Amino acid sequence: MPELPEVEVTRLGFADRIAGARIEVVRMGKPLRWALAVEPSALAGRAVRAVRRRGKYLLIDLDEGLLLLHLGMSGSLRFTDMPLPPPGPHDHFDMVTNRGSLRLNDPRRFGAVVYARDEAAPLAIKLLGRLGVEPLGDGFDFGAFFAGLKKRHAPIKQVLLAGELVVGVGNIYASEALFLAGIRPTLSASRISRPRAARLHAAVREVLARAVERGGSTLRDFTNADGQGGYFQLEATVYGRAGEPCRVCSATIRQIRQGQRSTFFCPSCQKC
Repeated sequence: MPELPEVEVTRLGFADRIAGARIEVVRMGKPLRWALAVEPSALAGRAVRAVRRRGKYLLIDLDEGLLLLHLGMSGSLRFTDMPLPPPGPHDHFDMVTNRGSLRLNDPRRFGAVVYARDEAAPLAIKLLGRLGVEPLGDGFDFGAFFAGLKKRHAPIKQVLLAGELVVGVGNIYASEALFLAGIRPTLSASRISRPRAARLHAAVREVLARAVERGGSTLRDFTNADGQGGYFQLEATVYGRAGEPCRVCSATIRQIRQGQRSTFFCPSCQKC
């Protein structure tokens, strides 16, 4: 599933190139997770102002309204200044502009492209309203983060994945941040001391920023806006390395299940 780094990498790949473009045609393929909420023809002639990200959503600001785009479980966006080939069986959204074309490929169709009048519209609030703070922005305050941990008794990895305290820390990056902070993923969030919470706060920032620099992680389907895969997964310290020696202490990396998701940790470096 594309997580925050993959979505940010996608945004960086086409945001500057599409800014200022005017939409010529919008085509929808098979139904996605949510309906577009406007006739595709109504978007023709509108101008693209900017492309932002909120959590795992891309927000394409138009001169009238905005498009909220989610990549779902298997989606990827391509942007090209060449004419698009005929859509394939998994191409479910095309937006042709006078500066290039954007195409969403989503084999599992859990992604979505939704139009909203603005971010105060009920649909936008429904999708964005409960998201936590952005981990790479100035709003990711340590004091608020620590106070939030103290109110939550679930395992710390589950708290990170929930996205209410801080948004976008997906499965790969939660495992990696917890390893970097030396915290066992099963530990109750409320039991984490202030110094260890500070290490985790810094680790979340460091891991996500490094993942963006590496182009994200490509485990199955993800490619960026130019069709290239990421390679953060090649330098993961624990994720996907069950049974292999820890890169720090040589203990055997373990794998457990938490909330139907795989968790990886080092039993020596992450003792509690």
